[in-house]
Amino acid sequence: MSEKPTSDAKNAYIRSYGRRWTKGLRSTRASALNEILPRNGITFPEGDAPVDPRALFDRPVKEVWLEIGFGNGEHVLQQALDHPEIGMIGCEPFMNGVAAICVGMRENGTQNIRLWPDDARLLMDRLLPQSLDRLFLLHPDPWPKTRHHKRRFIQMETLDAIARLLKSGAEFRMATDHPALAAWMLDKTVHHPAFKWSATCAADWRVPPADWPDTRYKQKGLKQGRPPVYLIFKRV
Repeated sequence: MSEKPTSDAKNAYIRSYGRRWTKGLRSTRASALNEILPRNGITFPEGDAPVDPRALFDRPVKEVWLEIGFGNGEHVLQQALDHPEIGMIGCEPFMNGVAAICVGMRENGTQNIRLWPDDARLLMDRLLPQSLDRLFLLHPDPWPKTRHHKRRFIQMETLDAIARLLKSGAEFRMATDHPALAAWMLDKTVHHPAFKWSATCAADWRVPPADWPDTRYKQKGLKQGRPPVYLIFKRV
C-alpha cells in the first residue's frame, strides 16, 4: 500500500478527480484488491528524495510508462501484457477501478504493474526527473462547467511536471471523446515549449496508433456517437 500523503501535500492541489468509492465491491474484486494492492502498491521511503521508478519493480525493466487516471485499468493491463519488458505504473484514485485492475492482474499473473491509488500529482512529485519513457492521460474528467475548468488535469503547472519527468523524445499520449476538453488539452500542450505535436494529417488525431488497446469505454462512446480524439506529443 502506498505511503499516505500528508494533509498539507493533499491540500496543495485542487482536486482534479471525482469520487473515491461508490457502492460496495463484489467479493471477487474485494478479494483481488486485498491480495494484489499490498504487493503491487507503491511505497516511497520517508523524506522527499527523488525516486527512480525502475526501483519500484522487482526485476529490471527496459522502460517505465505511466498512466494517469486508468479507470478500470484495461489499457494499463493490456499494455503490460503486450510489453512484458516495460514497467507500467497506473494511477487511479477511484478505488472501484483499482479493484477492477487487481482482478485482471491476478487472473493474468501480471508482475510488471505498480499501482498508485491516489492523486497522480503526489506520485509525480516523488519521481526522478527524466525517468519516464511514455505517459498516458486517457479520457480524464472533462469538468465541463466553466467554473470547474480549474479542476481539469491539463494545466500549465501539470504540463511542467510532466515535462520534468519525461525523457527527451518520450511520448505523451492523450485521448478524450469530449470536444471541448480536446480543444483545451491541445491548446495548452501545443503552447508548452517542452512538447511538440506529432500530427501531420487529420488521421493522426482520428485514428489511434496500432499499439493502442481498445477498451469498453471507447466502444461505449462510439455507440453513443462520441468518437475519441487522439493527441500524441513528443518531449523535445
